[in-house]
Amino acid sequence: MTDQRVLPRALVVLLCTAGAVVTLAGIREIGSIVGPVLLALVLVLAVSPVRTRLRERGAPGWTLVAVPLAIVLLVLLGMVAILTVAVAQMAALAPTYDAQFNQLVAEAQRQAARLGIGTQQMNEAINSFDPGKIFALAQGFVSGLLGVFSGLVLVIVLLLAMCLDARAFSRILAMGAARRPLLIGALGDFAHKTRRYLLVSTGFGLVCSALDVAALWVLGVPLPLLWGVLALITNYIPNVGFVLGLIPPALLGLLEGGPRTMLFVIVAYILINFVVQSLIQPKFLGDAVGLSTTVTFLSLILWTFLLGPLGALLAIPLSLLTRALLIDSDPDGGWAAALVSGDVPDDGHPATGGKPDGDRGKDGGDRGRTSSHVP
Repeated sequence: MTDQRVLPRALVVLLCTAGAVVTLAGIREIGSIVGPVLLALVLVLAVSPVRTRLRERGAPGWTLVAVPLAIVLLVLLGMVAILTVAVAQMAALAPTYDAQFNQLVAEAQRQAARLGIGTQQMNEAINSFDPGKIFALAQGFVSGLLGVFSGLVLVIVLLLAMCLDARAFSRILAMGAARRPLLIGALGDFAHKTRRYLLVSTGFGLVCSALDVAALWVLGVPLPLLWGVLALITNYIPNVGFVLGLIPPALLGLLEGGPRTMLFVIVAYILINFVVQSLIQPKFLGDAVGLSTTVTFLSLILWTFLLGPLGALLAIPLSLLTRALLIDSDPDGGWAAALVSGDVPDDGHPATGGKPDGDRGKDGGDRGRTSSHVP
């Protein structure tokens, strides 16, 4: 009888924690490489249905690469152009509001004196601000997003390589489904959920952006179309995205029409995003993401720390990829999947493995279909 010794659980936890720290530190050190690779992967997954549709219609082989690549490049170049215009416009607008800002400072000092809190230190603090400093936060964030695409050449090369290899990679995964069904199924679920998340988020992001543009136009805030497009981009950042998209128009509303206009801008953004993203969007998105609110927020912090603004934009897809590789591919990972999704299975036993979200019966056969289409 062989002597099988099991490592103490505390030691296993420490070893896993140490391995995670080393891995995350390595990802951060090579973030300039990992970031574009992951961005290219997500973009290729997003347009993979186009390639599938072309193949089903018998399109020439070169179109299977050229058409999806052209779509992705159009989106990327459009985002770069929009972010560049946003940075330039904010830099140009800030100095034009010196007079309005001075009036706001004087009014703030009068109100502070009326309330009996007009100390010399407070007056110095108020006078130390200027429109350039007010715009610094918003402009710095937009500049960071623009910096994400500074390695556009690398992203384009990766996109071309992945588009060329997508068909062969799909066949290889389909061949491996018999030997590694859980892993291939988990990767298929990752691709399916990522596409669904991007599709739903883009659709409702467009709705929110259109309503934001209309509200800003009615309130007389400068450059409403530009801030609407910025709101669409920040819509992909979970939890705090709409706040980042709100900062520039709210500041412009303050300088253009005073505190009342700024208040109306804030209220309009909150109402639009609450109704669309909190009441309507979850009904369409359903359990496609499979991440609890807490895990989503923590993943936003983690990926932003590792990859910067690009990590914030891709926080949900990257967390789905991590879940697929570490949890859904593990036969005993059902309890962990239930933990990160916040959804206890109907039978009350999350340790059964496989589909942990309670949707085994609903789309259990979908793994076989989606796995063969992972590009």
